[in-house]
Formats: sequence, C-alpha cells, structure tokens
Amino acid sequence: MLNSVCLIGHLGADPEIRRTSEGKLIANFRIATTEKWKDRNTGEARERTEWHSIVVFSEGLAGVVEKYLKKGSKVYVQGKLQTRKWEDKDNVTRYTTEVVLNGFDAKLVMLDSASSGRPPAASPEDYGQESRPSRASSGNTGGGSQPKDSFDKDLDDEIPFIVANFEYIQS
Repeated sequence: MLNSVCLIGHLGADPEIRRTSEGKLIANFRIATTEKWKDRNTGEARERTEWHSIVVFSEGLAGVVEKYLKKGSKVYVQGKLQTRKWEDKDNVTRYTTEVVLNGFDAKLVMLDSASSGRPPAASPEDYGQESRPSRASSGNTGGGSQPKDSFDKDLDDEIPFIVANFEYIQS
C-alpha cells in the first residue's frame, strides 16, 4: 500500500516549535496550496486555496524548520497522511488529518531563492501572487527604465527540480 503526500505551498504563519518531555524537537505549520483556472462558461479567473497541516517529527527536519522557515516561505513537503482522534475542551470527539514528516522518506525542500528579497505574503489571498518590485521602487534612480529581463532573470530559482526514482517491484 502507498501513503504518500507531496505538496508545494506557502507557510500561512511562522512555524510552532516545541519539545517533548524527552527533549525531542517537533515542528508544526500550515501551508496553503492554490489552484488557478479560467472558468469555461464566463471566462472569469477562478482560484481555490487549500490549507494543509504539517507535523515534523524528524529531528533534523524540525531543526531546519526552526532555523529557516517563516510566514510566507515556499516549501516542498513529502510525507504521509495521518488522522488522529482527540477530544476538545467540551469532551467532543474530533478528528484531525495531518501530513506527517517522519522517517527516512520524509522530505522538506525550501524553494525560496535566498537572494529573492521578497517579503512574505501579507495574507492568504496573496499566496501564489507574483511579487515583483515596481519600477518606481526598484532603486533605479537614473531616471531610465529598467529592461523587463532584469526582473525575470531569477525566475529559474523559483522552479523546483525534483527527481523521481522508480523501482520495478515484482511479486
């Protein structure tokens, strides 16, 4: 059986970092994935954002989350879906489904360019929006206009390069 989840999205808030009573580091955060399309009937641009809860039990990955991730960070995560049962303060049984990163097959890749200088998104509506400096605030004080290519030259830094390994399993 296969239980694997791969997501690319932006953090909705700074990660929550805590330690167990044994001192093990655990990180929790939520990421937003946004799907955009054009409505066939109206031609109107449409958008849907889904929120995903991520729990990192892998100590090494939790350390990376603690040091480097913040609200608005763009990440690729690969883990497993797990649903847990709990009771709220009114003793009502609740269920929460999370993407859990634990073990050797868990992955976390930071997709933000270190030199992008982009501020984090201000709200969930800003996720997936391309934020480029305006020509007026680009620091170009020479009065001439900057060529469009100067804004686009680092776009390759934003495209994740993912290599998939395939295995043939004979039963």
